[in-house]
Amino acid sequence: MEIIYEDNHILAVNKTCHEIVQGDKTGDEPLSETLKRFIKERDAKPGNVFLGVTHRLDRPTTGVVLFAKTSKALERLNRMFSCGEVHKTYWCIVENVWADDVRASNNEAAKASREGGLPPMEQDLTDYLVRNEKQNRSYAYSEPRPGAKEARLHYRVLATTERYALLEVQLFTGRHHQIRCQLAHIGLPIKGDLKYGAPRSNPDGGISLHSRQARFVHPVSKQEVVIVAPVPDDTLWKALACQLA
Repeated sequence: MEIIYEDNHILAVNKTCHEIVQGDKTGDEPLSETLKRFIKERDAKPGNVFLGVTHRLDRPTTGVVLFAKTSKALERLNRMFSCGEVHKTYWCIVENVWADDVRASNNEAAKASREGGLPPMEQDLTDYLVRNEKQNRSYAYSEPRPGAKEARLHYRVLATTERYALLEVQLFTGRHHQIRCQLAHIGLPIKGDLKYGAPRSNPDGGISLHSRQARFVHPVSKQEVVIVAPVPDDTLWKALACQLA
């Protein structure tokens, strides 16, 4: 648990791929409870600690997660998230399908990109996502269909190695597994994401999708807040991030 921002109303952590935001069927302790216990001990609080969950982040995903320390902040942040007033930037690692040696290989991402033409290194994506609750995954379609929800994002390549590319993603909607599903739909499954077509898992069991930054107007002070989560302590992540320093 790494706290990366805190004031009287808001707390943000840099979540690892082993942590969950809220309780689930695994029975593992969620971050919300871990943080409540930490605050109670750190601040020697005699009563219960209030900590509201403002949004979710998939378990295998890392990065910024915001919590509200007061009911006023929770109510306002919930409204801000629903109105799109919290701007989140994600980083993810995909195979560098633009490199000649990767395109010549037999991996699934390269095959998909060859069949449909190479995806641009920067573009807006609009798809229509259908969520399958039983499979806990979403499916992307190019045209509207019954039960589908419109999903929009923008991505661009920030850095590359011979085999991998670092993408920056801006979300314009918040759908189930949206980034994972939409990128896989154009032949760019996120590294380690077996559910959406990656050829192999990551050693830590996570996927290479990182909630890099949250930017918003503070719900109480009305000052702009920008929270940045350091990338995971991983050789590839650091090699790609170093290109941007």
